[in-house]
Amino acid sequence: MAALWVELIGLFAGVLGVVAWIPQIKEVWILERHEGISVPTFGLVATALVAWLIYGILIKSPSIIMANLAALTCISSIIFGVLRLRRPLI
Repeated sequence: MAALWVELIGLFAGVLGVVAWIPQIKEVWILERHEGISVPTFGLVATALVAWLIYGILIKSPSIIMANLAALTCISSIIFGVLRLRRPLI
């Protein structure tokens, strides 16, 4: 495992990365706006986050694991919110 200060930098970066998604989550879930959001692009970002999560697990880095789990939760929330808003009404 990396030195504590290295993990703390990783945690800080992870928190910033998660905070960056909060306005997008608000747009989708609270304001119910989804225009301009590309589900395939967000799917690709989610795939990259899964790969980073696996990498973090393999190297046993708590900061990489936690940051990518949190970011994956945000991205998944956005994807599911957009799909919910775009589904055809029956």
